[in-house]
Amino acid sequence: MRTHSIFRLLPLALAASLLAGCAVGPAYNVPATPAPAAFKEAAGWVAAAPADTLERGPWWTLFNDPLLNQLAQQVEVSNQNVAAAVASYAQARSLVQEQRASLFPSVGLTSGVNRSGGRETDSASSYRLSIGTSWEPDIWGRLRAGVTSAKAGQQASAADLAAARLSAQGELAANYFQLRQSDAQKALLATTIEGYQRVAQITKNRFDAGIAQKADVLQAQTQLANAQVDDLTLVRQRAQLEHAIAILVGKAPAEFALAPAAWQASVPEIPAGVPSLLLQRRPDIAAAERRVAAANAQIGIAKAAYYPDIGLTGSVGTGGSKVGDLFKASTMLWSVGASVAQSIFNAGATRAHVAGAEAQHQAAVAHYRQTVLEAFGDVENQLNATRVLAQQQVLHKQASEAADQVEAQMLNRYKAGQVSYTEVVQAQATALSARRALVQAQADRQTTAVALIQSLGGGWKASLE
Repeated sequence: MRTHSIFRLLPLALAASLLAGCAVGPAYNVPATPAPAAFKEAAGWVAAAPADTLERGPWWTLFNDPLLNQLAQQVEVSNQNVAAAVASYAQARSLVQEQRASLFPSVGLTSGVNRSGGRETDSASSYRLSIGTSWEPDIWGRLRAGVTSAKAGQQASAADLAAARLSAQGELAANYFQLRQSDAQKALLATTIEGYQRVAQITKNRFDAGIAQKADVLQAQTQLANAQVDDLTLVRQRAQLEHAIAILVGKAPAEFALAPAAWQASVPEIPAGVPSLLLQRRPDIAAAERRVAAANAQIGIAKAAYYPDIGLTGSVGTGGSKVGDLFKASTMLWSVGASVAQSIFNAGATRAHVAGAEAQHQAAVAHYRQTVLEAFGDVENQLNATRVLAQQQVLHKQASEAADQVEAQMLNRYKAGQVSYTEVVQAQATALSARRALVQAQADRQTTAVALIQSLGGGWKASLE
């Protein structure tokens, strides 16, 4: 009879298993986004292909700076924002494993001993040992939707980790190039200050000889002092950049220093057609799309509340007044059960929950589309800046060379008594401004190249086949 009772419950378990494919959530489709035929600011566009999981490669090596390569590698190991993103990703992976575990039966072992007695009764002991299992068949797909949502969250966390790495590496590169620009500006000012000191001495000698006016001496001293002030400003800016780099590589500023070094002002070229291919590699786009998938799964979880929860339980155990009784077949007890629970009235709470999940999905879709639009805008901006800055650098170089010639001519004419010292000062100020503008243009091209790499998702070394 007991065996027949067990077999009468087996069809219920089998039916529950077969119904497990009846998921009530909506099927997921990647939301449509704007897909322009070409970038406005670049020619040679190639149709984009999803490639956010491709290996980016060490993009910073494109700048041919060994020290930058060394610092960028330290970011991945020691940067605390990256470390936090790594921990968040590990947490997301654990959540996926936790959700997957809910698809399987849980088995538990219980044991106990109890001793009781009274004034008129002898004390006695009782022992029990049982093993039980419970399982909630995923008939309506609620548990699988939870797994899907957690997995999408894990993938979004992985994209967030990639974004954190890219952000830290990009910030490091930008700060490093600005620091090297400060070194170049300081070297430029050092040469200029030496020249101003010589001119100031020449002016003083001419004044002592009665050839120049006192105003010429004062102008020379003023110009020299202003250049020295600019040099001290660069000292302060360089220190701030050095401290920022120290924090990015996970070190206290007091434990970190970068000695002045020659500036590698190289700027990598962008291969034709690559921007469109790599746009889909942006980790923020990947993260936003995965969060849409997670929100879509939450709709299925909410809709599953319209349907009853079915649970299956079973247990086998023994008991007796002696430990030896636990191993006797005559004391063996078993039980098999099934339960169904259905909410009859909850004042529209389930409907509100579903509506909230659908609204959350719509918000995630809007955020995803906005992220894509901003990504296209970022790339367009950086492509435009890259082209314009290259043209400006050529003009700055021409202006600097012309200003240098004017400065030399004015100084020679002043020595010959042909022009006033005011004209010399103006020529020197113009020449210094032109030289510094040229250095700034070179640095701007490098930082813009970094920004372009970030807007493309990081580097151009992955296979494009």
